[in-house]
Amino acid sequence: MSHDAVFRYKGKNPDTRTVGRELGVRAVLTGRIVQRGDNLAVSAELVDIDDNAHLWGEQYDRKVADALSVQREIAAEISGKLRARLSNERKTQIARRQTDNPEAYQLYLKGRYYVSRFDTEDLNKGLDYFRQALNLDPNYALAYLGIADYYDLGTDWLMPPTEAGPRSEEAARKALEIDDSLAEGHASLGAEYFWYDFDWAAAERELRRALELNPNDSGAHGVYGWYLVDTGRFDGGINEMRRAEALDPLDTNEAQVLGFGLYFAHRYDEAVAEFRKCLDLQSGYWPAYYWLAQVYEQQGKFPEALAAAQKARGFEDHIAAPLAGLAHAYATSGHKAEARQALEELLARSRTGHVSKYLIATVYAALGEKNEA
Repeated sequence: MSHDAVFRYKGKNPDTRTVGRELGVRAVLTGRIVQRGDNLAVSAELVDIDDNAHLWGEQYDRKVADALSVQREIAAEISGKLRARLSNERKTQIARRQTDNPEAYQLYLKGRYYVSRFDTEDLNKGLDYFRQALNLDPNYALAYLGIADYYDLGTDWLMPPTEAGPRSEEAARKALEIDDSLAEGHASLGAEYFWYDFDWAAAERELRRALELNPNDSGAHGVYGWYLVDTGRFDGGINEMRRAEALDPLDTNEAQVLGFGLYFAHRYDEAVAEFRKCLDLQSGYWPAYYWLAQVYEQQGKFPEALAAAQKARGFEDHIAAPLAGLAHAYATSGHKAEARQALEELLARSRTGHVSKYLIATVYAALGEKNEA
């Protein structure tokens, strides 16, 4: 499972079998890490979730500086226990994408956590952690991918595509220069071919390559599903999105992506269920409210749409999209004066910072002002 999926259990001490069922895995590795000065005491146990049977266990006493080597040692012992032999090539690949610098590794993990929160302050904090990690290890492929993801997520929300697209693509290419077998790198590059370059053939080639390298990469399945939906292949796209969600069931982004697919396929009730699932996972996740408003508008549920749009704006005031969504909901629900007021605020923002022209056009369209749109 992805780090983001598992990280949600940090500090919660949940029941092992419950974790296994929620994540859809057959075994769970649990353990304790205790630091005393420069010394690190690690105890680890692998548990079968079907019967809670002990499959493997070990204790390690190491120096803090050796933390990453302990991680590799544990992984190798478990793979041996489960008789899953790693080829020398695979071991080399894993070494290339990781880092031998424990501090860089910690900074990378922090960056991943904050970028997944999807609000302005946390996104920028995540980028800063990735850059710090690369300052310590300039050949850390995963940190470059973290930067690629930051710019990918920030496209249109935080900055114009002409700024975000090339930077995301550059970071993805840098990661692949370090390790061309990195599935996440091909998925990231495929996403930029899709969203920024509009090179459909190259996008599909890279996304398929990512899934060949790692069939369990939830992000690659999600982006490939989005690609299929946007090119009119709804059933195949939604199946890919469901696969992504099954691989990472606690990831708000994967639930959101499936909601997109269902929305564009006009399967509105199912879309509502997915966006509600996002909010169960993260109550303040504004994109779910933003998209819920649009689904409700399509269903003619204008009071519900307005309420959802107001929630989105309440949780995120720095990014223009929630404001545009609120203006659109006001217009479609008949509150023209409020829509006009929100539009004026949106236009004022566009004079001092980035606001997508598309967002402005949607509000004009909702107001019936077609020439302006």
